[in-house]
Amino acid sequence: MSRALILLRRRVVGSIFVLMIVIIGTFLLLEAAPGDAVDAYVVATGGDAGMIELLRHRWGLDQSELTRLATYLWALLHLDLGQSVTFSRPIRDVIVERLPNTLLLMGSATALSFGLGSLLGIYAGARPGSARDRLLSIGSLALYAVPGFWFGLLLIVVFAVNLRWLPIGGIETLASDKTGLDRAADIATHLVLPVSALGFIYLALYLRMMRAGMAEAWRQDFVLATLARGLSRPRIVLAHVARNALLPLVTMLGLQSAQMLGGSVVVESVFSVPGLGRLAQEAVAARDTPLLLGIILVSAVLVIVINLLVDIAYALLDPRVGANEAGA
Repeated sequence: MSRALILLRRRVVGSIFVLMIVIIGTFLLLEAAPGDAVDAYVVATGGDAGMIELLRHRWGLDQSELTRLATYLWALLHLDLGQSVTFSRPIRDVIVERLPNTLLLMGSATALSFGLGSLLGIYAGARPGSARDRLLSIGSLALYAVPGFWFGLLLIVVFAVNLRWLPIGGIETLASDKTGLDRAADIATHLVLPVSALGFIYLALYLRMMRAGMAEAWRQDFVLATLARGLSRPRIVLAHVARNALLPLVTMLGLQSAQMLGGSVVVESVFSVPGLGRLAQEAVAARDTPLLLGIILVSAVLVIVINLLVDIAYALLDPRVGANEAGA
């Protein structure tokens, strides 16, 4: 069995325990929070004591905490996330509707930040200490210091309000009846601003990491050996220096997936993108605990899957990774 498959098997087994900790810990934390869905419903619509008691019974909130946890775990074994008290629909259906938008936003932002950040990092790290290196390093530091929500609002003011080049928010034009390539182009146009707001912040991080990794690689003996052999500088930069500096970026790609998913909550709210982040905000406002539990569970699964893919990619890039586990 290859190293990658052995590493994947062990990571999957460990991920099961991680999911259990996330599920039980999140449930207990939400149960400890004051108020519930009935309180939020009564504040919004009003109601008497009889209706409050009826709603608590209907939504299972009159049962003990241990009973609700056992019921929830048993339902999860049957892939049942429960019923949303806000939407009066199965939570699985609500999440399935919103999940593609979040995946599209995160995937596009990740491709932008990782791809463009790596290329700019290679450009800066090709000649450490040069004017372009200093300029890109200062610019990336300034960009990384900008809060995501403020950067998103700035993009809206400049490109949507003043220049009117791009739509203010949403995922596509409402009631446009567009199909095929026309609809894809419409969605891409709506994603330009939110993807930029989410991606450019992390682009600065990848740029700085790639530049720092290349600056360190230039001092290694194997690079000095390539210089002594008379290899061209572009070949040394791309085939040797950048390749070795890329490994930490792959690791950071997995670590940043959770932060990017959290950042999508703010970006989706600013740009009114109907994704998991905005759905989580709606669930918190309505104190819809089952829905919030489902969102957190799906988010945890996404982060675990992304990290599994990163582990496989890292094992394929570096033969040393997983060698000890394969021999065990």
